Amino acid sequence: MRNTPKGFRLHIGLFGRRNVGKSSLLNALTRQTVSIVSDIAGTTTDPVEKPMELLPIGAVLFIDTAGIDDVGALGEMRVQKTKQVFDRTDVGIIVTIAGEWGAFEETILTELRERKIPVIVVFNKTDVASVDAAQEARLKDLQITCVETSAARGEGVLDLREALVKAAPEEFINAPAIIGDLIPAGELVVLVIPIDLEAPKGRLILPQVQSIRDILDNDAYCLVVKERELRDALDRLKRPPALVVTDSQAFLKVAADTPDDVLMTSFSILFARFKGDLVEFVRGALAIENLAPGDKVLICESCSHHPIGEDIGRVKLPRWLRQYVGGKLEFTHVQGHDFPDDLSSYKLAVHCGACMWNRREVLSRIIRCQQAGVPITNYGLAIAYSLGIFERALRPFPGALEVYQQSISR
Repeated sequence: MRNTPKGFRLHIGLFGRRNVGKSSLLNALTRQTVSIVSDIAGTTTDPVEKPMELLPIGAVLFIDTAGIDDVGALGEMRVQKTKQVFDRTDVGIIVTIAGEWGAFEETILTELRERKIPVIVVFNKTDVASVDAAQEARLKDLQITCVETSAARGEGVLDLREALVKAAPEEFINAPAIIGDLIPAGELVVLVIPIDLEAPKGRLILPQVQSIRDILDNDAYCLVVKERELRDALDRLKRPPALVVTDSQAFLKVAADTPDDVLMTSFSILFARFKGDLVEFVRGALAIENLAPGDKVLICESCSHHPIGEDIGRVKLPRWLRQYVGGKLEFTHVQGHDFPDDLSSYKLAVHCGACMWNRREVLSRIIRCQQAGVPITNYGLAIAYSLGIFERALRPFPGALEVYQQSISR
């Protein structure tokens, strides 16, 4: 359970003022001391994450945030960290002291509702105060689930667990397939996995492992090869595979070695659909056509790694985009949960596959870009477009392919 990747967990954010009992509530929910509890306001300085199993949902990640009403220069930094948690929250818990609902709580509620995030309001410390009945009735009229707790006494915790189960998005419990819905049961998929300097020693990267598991879960099977062995492997097969999936870095060679009547795409494009919005990313990739020398491009990497060799985000992708544009582009790189507040200067944002993230955070970034009028795409789609194999890479996805074909017909 502890080894389940974060990206596969339901992210549950706890929000509220300082010293309302968020940390005590998290400790009660997880039945262990995860967060430090103190009567001193502002004890929690950075978001505290706690993975656990919450049946029948499965793997979840609780995120205990610093008080949203923190003050001072350091307090502003804590608040900024807390606001980043909104972007990856699947279910939001607003914790307040019974009888003390006010502007801070209303602001958090508005933020979560505007993002269409399911909300649970917890009136904590009911052992020392009474809940405002009128306020609770108003929230229930807004279809907001309310729970009364005393975290210090462990009261109401089971009611909160039940509310979390009911609030979990349906698409999380019935998660979409990565690749299994693209291939009939009993068919073969060829996975092309280059082994280069950035490949982790002795293991495969997460998208490759998850794709293999998804293929097996859908009663199909796979053949794993490096790019140099692909042509020989295809020649040995008695019948063509249902699909060839490659690392985007090997797109050109794999496209050349794969017969045109065999469907082909990349792991990154699979994850554009699984973690984000494939159609929106396709529209974003079309903006590459309008890039001009000197334009600013934002490159977003979800994991913080030390780039070595021919790094995909730092070296290869910028090179292919420059070659397509025919001149220099100005690239800005951000890692982890960092994301610019002001996107207005960028002509394009390009996101990695986000295999380590939950889908909510990727969708939040898509919305941010839409609000700023900045097109956003992902690595695989940007590479396929730059290399001139965009349409072929979209053939396994009829809906996305239709969007592209309609755009070029216009």
